Amino acid sequence: MDFNRAVIKVGSALVAPTRDGCSGQYLLAIAQFITKCQQQGKEIILVSSGGVAAGRAVIQHGSPKLSIATKKAMASVGQMQMMANWQRFFDIPCSQILITQSDLADRERYISIQQTIRIQLANGVLPIVNENDTVTTKDLTIGDNDNIAALVAQVCGADSLFILSDIDGVFTKDPKIHDDAVLIPNIDKITDEIYAMAGTSRNPLASGGMKTKIQAAEKAVEHGINTYIINGTKSEVFSSLLAKVNPGTRFAADKDIITAKKHWLKHTLKSRGKIELDPGAVNAVVNKGASLLPAGIKSVTNRFNAGDAIDLIDAQNNIVIAKGITLYSHHDLKRIMGKHSNDITAILGHDSGDVVVHRDDMVIL
Repeated sequence: MDFNRAVIKVGSALVAPTRDGCSGQYLLAIAQFITKCQQQGKEIILVSSGGVAAGRAVIQHGSPKLSIATKKAMASVGQMQMMANWQRFFDIPCSQILITQSDLADRERYISIQQTIRIQLANGVLPIVNENDTVTTKDLTIGDNDNIAALVAQVCGADSLFILSDIDGVFTKDPKIHDDAVLIPNIDKITDEIYAMAGTSRNPLASGGMKTKIQAAEKAVEHGINTYIINGTKSEVFSSLLAKVNPGTRFAADKDIITAKKHWLKHTLKSRGKIELDPGAVNAVVNKGASLLPAGIKSVTNRFNAGDAIDLIDAQNNIVIAKGITLYSHHDLKRIMGKHSNDITAILGHDSGDVVVHRDDMVIL
C-alpha cells in the first residue's frame, strides 16, 4: 500500500476519549504519523470530529439527552479547543475549514473548497476539516464526519482515505461479543453481506459505528479512493502504515474509476470554449503532467464560465491536445492570458487560484 495524497478522519473517541474536553492521549501518535508522511512528500488533509465532545466540559447541560441547541453551543466552543489541541502537535500551521453537506452540493462552494485546500497544501499547511455543526439547521446526525471525510477525499483528489476510530476494522462478527470473530483485511466489493456485519458502536462518542464507516468507504471507492478502517488508539498501527502494511480493513478502490472519469470528461462533458497555448505550455501539459498557467495562453475563443469544460489547443500545430475544466471565465482569461500567476489579483481584483486548468481536472487527448 502506498499513497500520495490522503484524507485522515479522526473520530471523537480519539479526540476526547474521556468526554471531558480534548486530550492528547491518542493524538500525539496520529500527529507523528502525519508529520512523517509530510516529510516523505505526501499531502495530508485531516477531518476531525470532536467539537461537541470537547465542548461538553464547558457548556452546562444537566441531562444525558442533549438538545440540538445545546449540541450546537458545545460544538462552537469545542471547535476552538479542538483546533488548539491539534495545533500544539505540529510545527507547521494548521487551517480550520468548516463545511456542511450543502457546501459540497453547491457547485461554486465545492470549487471554492477545492481551491482552498489545494492552495493550503501547496504552501505546507495542514487543512483540518470539520462539519459546521453550529450553523446546521437539521439535527446533528451522528456519523456525518465519516461520510464528509469521503466527500472531502473526492473534493481534494485524494488517492487514500484513512478512517481512524477505536475499532480494528471490519470483523466477520462483533468481536466484543464473539470470541471467534475474525478481522477482514481486504474487501474488494461492498455488498449487503458486508453491511450485515456492521454493528452499532457502544461508545457514546463514537461516530455512528461501523455502518457509517462502510457507507463512507463505499462513497470513496466508487471514486477511485482506497479506504482503510484502522484503530487509532494503537500507536503500532502507524508504524505498520509507514511500512506499507495494512493493519486494519482495506476497501479496494474501483480500478475503472480513473478511466471512467477521463471518458466522462472526454466524451460526455461538452466543451464551451477553446484556448490556444504556446509551445512551452503544450510541453508542460502533455509531457510534464503540469497544470495550465495563464502565462502559456495565447488566445481565448467563445464565451464560457468558470467551471465549464474547454479545449486546449496547440496553437503551433492547430490540434486539440487536452480538455479540462477552467477555473476562470472567458472574460477573465482574456485579461490574464500571457500574464504571470502572481499578477492575477492585481489585474482582476480577485483570483481563483494560480492555475487556469488544474491537472486533476484535465484529460490529455
